[in-house]
Amino acid sequence: MRPHLPLNALRAFESSARHLSFTRAAVELNVTQAAVSQQVRMLEERLGATLFKRLPRGLGITDEGRALLPVLSDAFGRIETVLKQFEGGHFREVLTVGVVGTFAVGWLMPRLKLFRETHPFVELRLLTNNNLVDLAAEGLDFAIRFGEGVWPATHNITLLDAPLTVLCAPNIAQRLVAPSDLARETLLRSYRADEWPTWLAAAGLDPWTANGPIFDSSRLMVEAAVQGAGVALAPPRMFVRELQTGLLVCPFDTAVKTGSYWLTCLKSRRMSPAMELFRDWILLQAAGERAAQEGG
Repeated sequence: MRPHLPLNALRAFESSARHLSFTRAAVELNVTQAAVSQQVRMLEERLGATLFKRLPRGLGITDEGRALLPVLSDAFGRIETVLKQFEGGHFREVLTVGVVGTFAVGWLMPRLKLFRETHPFVELRLLTNNNLVDLAAEGLDFAIRFGEGVWPATHNITLLDAPLTVLCAPNIAQRLVAPSDLARETLLRSYRADEWPTWLAAAGLDPWTANGPIFDSSRLMVEAAVQGAGVALAPPRMFVRELQTGLLVCPFDTAVKTGSYWLTCLKSRRMSPAMELFRDWILLQAAGERAAQEGG
């Protein structure tokens, strides 16, 4: 049976191996250089292996030491991460959420302060994406996605519908008296090719081929519209700030639904307390917005 390995000796080796110096390891660990050297030597004796080559200047790590280092670095890193979650005398649970960028900036970010105030012990980590996400591979608890909600490997809960309509800069809006006037404008496109044809048909027009650049993010596409590069087709509820400040104008009432925003999680994922808190909170926020819009 492997003899007990003291934690201090393992820590001394890990720090020395990263710095390739007993002296710098001693500074990091707040002990003497002699203490670090003694701990490493004791570890080598317990393992029956040489971990360092003692060189005239510094240290050289052996193959045995090189095999041990990543395992210890990972273990100490995990311990440090968990211990940080106890800062302030409370356990802080980490929650990782992947969010399509348009929803993150246009809807979620203005509400993050409220989530923090109501759930101070949940450490929320947000990763943005362009609607292409792999929850398992990316280690996500939730993903907020746009679409029809037909992803088979996940539980999918509707958050908000997101009808699309024309958005453009005020100077362009002055030229748009009727939807047919769009034929003279640059129509900015997303990677979903059916959006402009669907909207034009809903506006009573025979669809034509849009000629503008294609964007993989509605947020980026609408920013191009703000800059006057063309006319965008996007969900106005994700661009309330730009509409309220006059950076954007919505010249027509016609809107079409091509998808919704969904809260998704793996069917195989057991719901943690932090996941339950976030799910309940975001569903309540979404329901409140729907009620406000219906009442308005």
